[in-house]
Amino acid sequence: MQKLWNPWHGCHKLSEGCRNCYVYRGDAKRGIDSSVITQTKNFDLPVQKKRNGEYKIPSGSEVATCFTSDFFVEDADQWRVEAWRMIKERPDLKFLMITKRIDRLHVSLPDDWGDGYDHVTICCTVENQDRADYRLPIYKASPVKHKIIICEPILEYIDLQPYLGSWIEQVVVGGESGYQNLRVCNYDWVLAIRELCVKHGISFWFKQTGTLFQKEGHIYTINRRFQHSQARKAAINHKLY
Repeated sequence: MQKLWNPWHGCHKLSEGCRNCYVYRGDAKRGIDSSVITQTKNFDLPVQKKRNGEYKIPSGSEVATCFTSDFFVEDADQWRVEAWRMIKERPDLKFLMITKRIDRLHVSLPDDWGDGYDHVTICCTVENQDRADYRLPIYKASPVKHKIIICEPILEYIDLQPYLGSWIEQVVVGGESGYQNLRVCNYDWVLAIRELCVKHGISFWFKQTGTLFQKEGHIYTINRRFQHSQARKAAINHKLY
């Protein structure tokens, strides 16, 4: 079972992968300024309890954390200490977060973090070679127990060869979704990363095609409803666990 926990909302665009951010698109429709980071009413969701004293989020759930922001965004430094405290209180859950700010992991880390909490997976996003070359050396050296590289939206061919190894559990690749000013996802880039993952014994997940999907020289426009299912039909996922 997966639950969504957004302790704060909003973010600042940081790199090319942020250009067509889905959070900004959704907020724009509602007249909300996504660049203003606010604590949400469900800030304490992991430790909320029912009347009978049981936690609202059942034991064993995966908690997708901060998916409408970045857990390490600067504006949330004041709240992150308490967020970590709640995460520590729930070792029976699996917390999953995705960041473009792995270089800020050290800010507000718990004193007992050590080499990471067993029940926390921190994923690092790299959308092009420039960000891969900057973020992945930092990511590799970071004290995190469970690491996943996210190439989404993938904007160009990314050579991950210098960085892959046993320290990575999975690589996820996906195209860019949306309706305008989109960048193409080339299937050749996807296959190249998959080949490297197989070579290094790393799980690989082709998550979605994106809206503009190039294969064998032709660019297809894929409806949002079918971007995940079309990726599954490619049948190229490589699972090791």
